[in-house]
Amino acid sequence: MRALTADALSSLADTLPVPGYPRSPERTGIVHIGVGGFHRAHQAMYSDRLMADGGSDNAVGSYGICGVGVLASDRAMADALRAQDHLYTLVLKHPDGRLEPRVIGSIMDYLFAPDDPWAVVARMADQRTRIVSLTVTEGGYHVHPVTGEFDDSDPAIRADLAPGATPRSAFGLVTEALARRRAAGMTPFTVMSCDNIQGNGDVARRMFIAFARARDPELGDWVAAEVAFPNSMVDRITPVTSDADRELLAERYGIEDRWPVVCEPFTQWVLEDHFTAGRPPYQDVGVQLVADVTPYELMKLRLLNAGHQVLCYLGYLAGYRYAHEASADPAFVDLLSGYWEREGIPALQPVPGVDLAEYSRTLLERFANPAIADTLARLCFGSSDRIPKFLVPVLRHQLEHGGEFHRSVLTIAAWARYAEGVDEAGEPIDVQDQLRDTLMANARRQGVDGLDFVLNRELFGDLVDDERFVTEYRRALRSLHERGAAATVADWARATNR
Repeated sequence: MRALTADALSSLADTLPVPGYPRSPERTGIVHIGVGGFHRAHQAMYSDRLMADGGSDNAVGSYGICGVGVLASDRAMADALRAQDHLYTLVLKHPDGRLEPRVIGSIMDYLFAPDDPWAVVARMADQRTRIVSLTVTEGGYHVHPVTGEFDDSDPAIRADLAPGATPRSAFGLVTEALARRRAAGMTPFTVMSCDNIQGNGDVARRMFIAFARARDPELGDWVAAEVAFPNSMVDRITPVTSDADRELLAERYGIEDRWPVVCEPFTQWVLEDHFTAGRPPYQDVGVQLVADVTPYELMKLRLLNAGHQVLCYLGYLAGYRYAHEASADPAFVDLLSGYWEREGIPALQPVPGVDLAEYSRTLLERFANPAIADTLARLCFGSSDRIPKFLVPVLRHQLEHGGEFHRSVLTIAAWARYAEGVDEAGEPIDVQDQLRDTLMANARRQGVDGLDFVLNRELFGDLVDDERFVTEYRRALRSLHERGAAATVADWARATNR
């Protein structure tokens, strides 16, 4: 058994690909906040691929990554990466059971902000840093759920806005670094969101400008005028690493890795080509550089992400616990295919270079990959952040244009039934959502076919004012209560315009 460290790379090279490029903290041109499984399966993988191909240096310098942890819970990642010289194993899991491991070396340093926030600020302010990227989840941007404006109610945000404060939040750290670069007459770095949010760059831009203006109006104006916030669409199914994944890596390859990453073979990154201080030649390693990300992100949100929502609540209620299990059920296959063909795709404009029907077929293959073992509980997590963004826009489009909408409504009814917190076998459901208490109270109060759950206008807007929606919602909810999810799916899978 060999512990994964820099000294072990030469002995591992006969077993699997390992980084052959120079690695050191001085070779970092990207600072990334929020180093989790997805970042390490996606952006860090692209940087590793680029450097392995000899593209680590160009006219604007090196593009190794310095990871940053901001939350107290990030200490575990800091400890794991530091113990193995910031190396980790990325394992692609193919549907046929084949594994494709590779040691990733693009993360060359890691700073834990709670221990030394000024070290983080200094690294971002350093002229070698060209990009500060983010995977901080939807909630990490502090968007007010009603107004859409910057929400400064978080205590960490309020503390960072106090004069002379030591920055603790991602907003405080990034803005302090930008302020230093402005004071020094330096070009600002690009702020690059890699979160699964529609218009993620636009969201980041509005929120960071608002924070900067709250701190110093002139600084906010400078950020608005000088800093680039490119939009992007990112895609790779990356389940949570399990002990079984660690054990498999040890048994098959003799590697002791504290925190490997497993993911599907598919990956996609569509990136707006808008940077203030240069960028890596990402196009050389499969990244799509485009002028407008919007068609691609809508495709992902309304087909992949919404498809997950169609699958997860109904699948869980029907007794499945993994995405591949539900995706092997013919009734669920019909339901998903019907959603994509008759509801999701009609709610999209053409996407340059993409056959949407073929893309949907690829999604079904990805969902059905048994090697990934993606849990339905993970897909159900944070529904109040997902349904309003992924599925409600599809439903609204279909209602406005006279198209089919029954599967979308069924999904919302299934969410309500799931939020009751008890499955069809009488077992408790661990509902994980920032609005958990409100959702569960409303779901339990509405009974067999009430409307309490969808009366929440912050989540559903005026859908409850549309009699077509109300009629279908009540019918779906009653069927779920009286007949169960499996029988309801079998019926709705065959749905056509009624």
